[in-house]
Formats: sequence, C-alpha cells, structure tokens
Amino acid sequence: MSYREVASKQVLTWACVAIGARMPVAMAPLALVFLVRERPGGYSLGAALAAAYVIGEIVGAPVLGMRLRAERARPQLAAGLAGGAVGFAGLGAFPGAHPVILGAFAFLAGAAPAAAPGGLRTLLTSLVPERAAAQALSAESMLTFAVWAVSPAAVTGLALGVAPRVPLLLEAALMAAAVAGLWFLPAGWAAGEPEQDGTSKLRILARAWPVYVTGAASLSLLALAELVLPALLEQRGIGVGWAGPLLTAMSVASAVGAFVYGARSWPGLLRTRSAVLICGMAAAVALVALIPGAPGIAVALALAGLLQAGAMLTRNLSLREALPSGALAAGYSVMYAAVGAGYAGTGSLAGALLQVAAPSTAILAGVALTLTLTAVGWWGERRIDRSARAGDPLVVLDTVGSVASGPEGPAVGGGSDAERRL
Repeated sequence: MSYREVASKQVLTWACVAIGARMPVAMAPLALVFLVRERPGGYSLGAALAAAYVIGEIVGAPVLGMRLRAERARPQLAAGLAGGAVGFAGLGAFPGAHPVILGAFAFLAGAAPAAAPGGLRTLLTSLVPERAAAQALSAESMLTFAVWAVSPAAVTGLALGVAPRVPLLLEAALMAAAVAGLWFLPAGWAAGEPEQDGTSKLRILARAWPVYVTGAASLSLLALAELVLPALLEQRGIGVGWAGPLLTAMSVASAVGAFVYGARSWPGLLRTRSAVLICGMAAAVALVALIPGAPGIAVALALAGLLQAGAMLTRNLSLREALPSGALAAGYSVMYAAVGAGYAGTGSLAGALLQVAAPSTAILAGVALTLTLTAVGWWGERRIDRSARAGDPLVVLDTVGSVASGPEGPAVGGGSDAERRL
C-alpha cells in the first residue's frame, strides 16, 4: 500500500475540518494559562482551568461517543463542535469573569466536542479503502503532530503580541469553521451489523480495555516530557526557553515517525510491536532524565517522538481489530478519554514528586508507571487472544469486521495480514 490511496478531495476536505477541530484542543491548556496569568494567583488559576478543560474531555468523550449514530453522525458532531466554540468564545469574551464561570466555560469547551476526534477518525477510515486504513491513520497522526508543533508558538505569539484573549477567540472561530466544513463531508459511515447475542455497547467496549491501558501508557510519557522538561532544564542549568524548541522537535520527529510507520508493513503482532515501541519511548525519556547536556536531551526527545507515532498507530489499529465496526467511533472516544486520563495522572504524579524530589527523579518515576501500564495492557491483550483461540463466546465476535476465531487464531475481516494481527 501507498499514501496515494488516501489522496483524494474528500480526504483533503476532512483534513481541513480536522485542523479546525483539533488545533483548539492543542492550543487550549497553554491559552488558558496565558488568559489569566496576570490576575492574582494567575498561574494557579490557569492550571485549574486547564484541569477543568481536561476533565471535560475525559467525561465528555465516552458519554457522547457512545451516543454517536453512525449513519447520521454529522448533526451530533456539529452540535458538539458548536458547543466547544461557545465555550472558547465565552472564555475569550469574558476573561475577567469569576473563576467559577471561567471553569464552566472551560469544562464546556472540553466536554462538548470530545466525541469529535473519535467520530472524525472513523469518518476518515470510511473515506478510504479498507486496505489503506493504516496509511489513513498514519496521515491523521502526521496532521495531529503538525498541529501540536504549531500550536504553542501560535498561542504564545498571539497572547503576548496581541492580547491574552485572542488565542481563545481564534479557537472558537476554528471550531465554528469545522462545523461548517462538516457539510462538505458524508453525513456518517456504515453502521455495521448489530451484536447477534444482544451484548450491550458498554460491554463490547469493555472488551478492549487492554488497548485503552496501553494507550494511556503511551501518552503518559508525553506528559512527562511536556510538564517536567522546563524544571529539568533548570536543574541542568540550561535556559528554560529551550523547552519550546525541544518539544517542537519532538513533535516534528513524531510526524516523521508516523509517515515512516505508514509507508510499509511491519512484522510481528500488534500488541508486541506496541509494547516494544512504548518500552523504547520509555528508555528515551529515561535518557532525557539522565543526560546532562541540551544536545543529548534533544536527541533523546526526538527518538521518543519518533517511536511515539508508531505506538499510537498500533493502538488505533489494535482497537480496529478488537471492536466491531459499529462500535469503533465509541471505542475511539473511550480511547481519547483513557489517554487523557493517562496524561493527567502521570502529570499529577510528576507534579507531586516535584515538591519532594528532583525533576530527573520525577521523570524516572513516571517512566516506571508507564512500563507498569504497558505490562498490564500487554498481558490483557494476550489473555484475550488466548480466550478467542479457545472460542470464548464473550470474546469471539460474529459481526462483520470483528475478531473471529479460526485455525490461525483471531483475525479481522478485511485489511492486510499485518493489519489483521492482534
């Protein structure tokens, strides 16, 4: 397969909509800090608003994602993105409002559009041939990492060069533009066949819990890199201003990694590839904590970013195999909430440890947590694989595009041999 199979007018339109929906997400935490930093206790308030925003995402993603209707997802996605635009507009329009009001706007901005990433990902894979799903997801990852590379500079430039409220107003405008762009895309995607045994969607989604765990593990390392890096640089006697360029280099390396991963097929089971990639990321982040100089830290962060792209893609491909097609949008939304929880949990752990330990120690503790989550997720996937081979009726799904037990073990309808492995 090649990327030519995902190059189409509809995919380009989807990319424009995705930028409008995702750039506000990438900009939000830093924009919230800049919005209130000049108020008394501004940095603490900014952190609290960012926490309210993330909590909104974690709550909204599974709740709204499970309610998406496949064939007519557009009105629900549009309503969610419009709600997010209202939340961001409220923050930008009333920066001096009471903290509770700002917190409510931040929660709305996070919760309302939280099902959009999962819905848009499912819509993207419906726009390309089944055999090109891995390339489509790789292209999505490249777009996401590019957005995350540009967003910090955009927020900083606008907040300091124009006004602190401007990044929030831009985020509102981008989400509103994404709402309009949805009408240039299909109204939804194929629903897939219902579960023949009447299994509830919640139980179907719960079957994929190991994928959510390893997804949370993969993003927890990003939390370490983003949140502890400034303190680590200060510990090393390096200018804190280098944090931005170093994280941008990490995002660029991730975009390169996503391209390389999607450009060819890779050997081995998906769960094994995922574990290897996350362990490689963990080793690179551990090196960040141990290397004394900025050049070495830059190389280690770039290596971590390169591997992170593959780890995220293996998780998305594993989720496609673990769930029937009708539950994929909801599954992606639950994954979104899980990785957000992993980010927040690791960030909270690192923040607490920074009060009593050196930044390098906090990073190493986070790496240990990540490796633990990875081991648990790998064990869970292996256990489910064995249950499927044994014909466990709670694991084997008889629907189109879902796991089915056979002489070669679990397989997924459609896709290449590499994409069918669990």
